[in-house]
Amino acid sequence: MKNKEKNLHKILQIRMAQAAVLLLLTACGQHSVPLRAAANNVGTAITDVTTIDAVNGLKEHQTVIFDGDEIIAVQDSKDHIEIANVIDGKGQFLIPGLWDFHVHLTYDERLTEAMPDLFLSYGITSVRDTGGLMHEILPVVENMRTAGAVAPRVFFAGPLLDGEFVVYNGIGRPEIGVPLTTPEAARQQVIEMHEQGVDFIKVYEMVKPGIFDALTEVANELSLPIDSHVPLAMRARDAGPRVSSIEHLRNIEMDCAASATELHSARLALLKNESGIAGAELRAAMHSEQRLLAIENYDETECDIVIAALHETVMVPTLRLNSFILKPPWRRDDWELALSRLPTKVEKDWLFQTETRRSAPAGDLRFANWSMFLTKRMHDAGVAFGAGTDVPINLSVPGYSLHSELDMLVRAGLTPMEAIEAATLIPARFFGLEDEMGSISEGQVADMVLLAGNPLEDINNTKSIQKVISKGQILNY
Repeated sequence: MKNKEKNLHKILQIRMAQAAVLLLLTACGQHSVPLRAAANNVGTAITDVTTIDAVNGLKEHQTVIFDGDEIIAVQDSKDHIEIANVIDGKGQFLIPGLWDFHVHLTYDERLTEAMPDLFLSYGITSVRDTGGLMHEILPVVENMRTAGAVAPRVFFAGPLLDGEFVVYNGIGRPEIGVPLTTPEAARQQVIEMHEQGVDFIKVYEMVKPGIFDALTEVANELSLPIDSHVPLAMRARDAGPRVSSIEHLRNIEMDCAASATELHSARLALLKNESGIAGAELRAAMHSEQRLLAIENYDETECDIVIAALHETVMVPTLRLNSFILKPPWRRDDWELALSRLPTKVEKDWLFQTETRRSAPAGDLRFANWSMFLTKRMHDAGVAFGAGTDVPINLSVPGYSLHSELDMLVRAGLTPMEAIEAATLIPARFFGLEDEMGSISEGQVADMVLLAGNPLEDINNTKSIQKVISKGQILNY
């Protein structure tokens, strides 16, 4: 990010100043306390709290002091402090602010305005928007980034960078993709988006290998992280190592099949699209023809090769979407409460969908079970995961659905701490911001969530929210 170097310099100066004071106090035989808290009596302390994060683990009886948008000290709660504001954290648990690593802020205009507050109310203090046309997403991002705005931090990609036959072309579905038919057009598209301030790019499924090459090359030149679906014209083992993250596990199954080479050749023939059918229809035809066939022809040796190739690529499996049928949201006790917080038109619409789908026959479980299986296999192999939900697609309530995703990740084999890591440290690391975000540590930004229950005992305790601290603002929900 453009402010990263400036922020790191600021943190370094603060740490050097604090270190000097601590040395002085130690030499004088005095008990050390944070300079800014002691000298200025400013900031806020969360006292006697248990902190939990993927960097420091679980630490009991901690006092966390923040001033503005910065954690200025984390210390033993026995240490004396004098500070302006105190939050009693006794018996409670403090985690870093959560991310939803896959959202679409402009996908449903009925929800766009309500999303920031909904996200924050569920402890989501950062979001990664993975697809929206520039003229629609830019005003939303600017509003969320306005000084003093009560909104999550937002990182955005701009439109889906798709091939000639765009999937999300506005016909029967929102328009959030753009067509790229030549490498030159692909390069120019990314350069223009970079000038408009995108934080990363999103490569979609219908791009051809030459377009993929151009997109990844120019993104690397501009130091933009690359998010991607596995292009249908490519194999996961070839495309995956060249991007920073992959969404939905989609199309990986096709490269884990004994017949992976034949399936790839068949897709290349279909992608010629001599009939000129629409992008969404063409993609659906390939998924219908190859997905379950590939799962039925799963080959462990082939899949080991694929997983090894993807070892350094963050997976965002969106299990609450892929494996929706295994635990649909209406089976959760708080589903109707979550719906009641939506804008009225959306609430009525989704209540109707809930009742209709609740009474429908059970669907095919094969891809849902495959997604859980592949997540565990990748996890056991050391692949990193990011927690994203594809809000608002398929009854995904902004904020609420992230907690469902954490639950599904644990069901798939991650520990509760690893699930928290997937929604805190891994997203920060994707943007090179792990020195600023993702843990409860001195010098980190002041994004935190105070919980009544221990999420390491039950990951669903991430919903037991008492307070949310976003950019140093204390929010009560």
